[in-house]
Amino acid sequence: MVLKSINPTDGTELAAFEELTPDAIEKALCSAEIASMGWKRSTFEERRAVLHMIAGILDRDQKALANLMTLEMGKPINQAVAEVQKCALACRYFADAGEALLSDDIVASPPAARIRYLPLGTILAIMPWNFPLWQVFRCLAPAIMAGNTMLLKHASNVPQCARAIEAVTQQAGLQPGVFQNLAIGSARIANIIRDKRIAAVTLTGSEAAGAAVARTAGGALKKCVLELGGNDPFIVLPSADLEKAIATGVAARITNNGQSCVCAKRFIVHRDVYDKFEAGFVAAMEALTVGDPMQGSTELGPLATAQGLETLRLQIEQSKSAGARLLTGGRPSGGDGYFYSATVLSDIPRDAASNDVEMFGPAAALFRADSFEHAMKLANDTPYGLGSSVWTNDPVEQQRCADEIESGQTFINAMVASDPRLPFGGIKLSGYGRELGVHGAREFTNIKTIVTAAGS
Repeated sequence: MVLKSINPTDGTELAAFEELTPDAIEKALCSAEIASMGWKRSTFEERRAVLHMIAGILDRDQKALANLMTLEMGKPINQAVAEVQKCALACRYFADAGEALLSDDIVASPPAARIRYLPLGTILAIMPWNFPLWQVFRCLAPAIMAGNTMLLKHASNVPQCARAIEAVTQQAGLQPGVFQNLAIGSARIANIIRDKRIAAVTLTGSEAAGAAVARTAGGALKKCVLELGGNDPFIVLPSADLEKAIATGVAARITNNGQSCVCAKRFIVHRDVYDKFEAGFVAAMEALTVGDPMQGSTELGPLATAQGLETLRLQIEQSKSAGARLLTGGRPSGGDGYFYSATVLSDIPRDAASNDVEMFGPAAALFRADSFEHAMKLANDTPYGLGSSVWTNDPVEQQRCADEIESGQTFINAMVASDPRLPFGGIKLSGYGRELGVHGAREFTNIKTIVTAAGS
């Protein structure tokens, strides 16, 4: 298999790489096992120093890394620069907070006991293309701070980003074998998961990929963390600041060209403010600057792959055939690149694709809610449960939304976003386990109870 890097702006091939041979994969597994023996005995100070070195290199090379991401998967360049900066932030956070997050918990009541967080070993990280650096660094930083080693199986369409990440860790002086890039296709993953040298696996990706990994990991009795798809609600209630909700809603839908699991996708608007919201939202989507993602003024670039473009096109057509009303957009933009116009649908029947299937692109679905209770019902009427955003200035509604929406996170009067300090993950078909924060720091540790008898 050849891993190809394609520029989604014009469809040209940038580079191609041969998949690792079985012998090379075996060598990487052996190297990770050997490295694990030493890295788990490293001190927090040693790990902290490496993460700070990585952060410094990310700062230094942020323009080059951002350009590479934009070339390889099409995200607007300003967002690419921000992504590199966020990776550096995560490295510094876990470098500085990691020791406290992973220190022993003391149980005072007799017998004297401690809860210790010890490394598991080598973690296999299966990562997606949509945030080529952030998705990797947000699991790499806490994993190696905890004393684990890591093998990266990155998405096949961002091989240059994968190689760049490995180069950053090498330049930072990370011990050989602690972090390695595996240039392989998906067909090789199952056997690697089953290998006795792999302690656990983490995946960010589709529901289908997550189910496949979970089956394999479960069969091998190995822990896995899954961050899968989302069909996030963006709820607007009568007391909301409509102007701010519209502006944030557009940003929340088209961030990363609409290719984010926690992009707002279903806009559930109370009937008292629905007409104003719809008019303002459609106008703002139509006003977006679409074009070359290398230009700083571009707000909406291409989708990452030709397959993604075709999938979105079919989803929109199915929704229209089911009776959804197209308010704007709804078509590929033409040319050699993978551009799709900013799209808004409304009057969407329950059986339309935009209800139960994640639309990965700049397409928003608008729903009219008759009441607060109706809005909650619509919000939870999805098999997914990743993020949610609620717009209301009523304290009672804010509390009820926080308690009643079925999702891994609820943001009130704000756009859903990940933060190194806060746990991130979902429920239902959006996966299980958490990344980031104290919970993410401890996900890939042996939570070990140590009891000392009195007088010992």
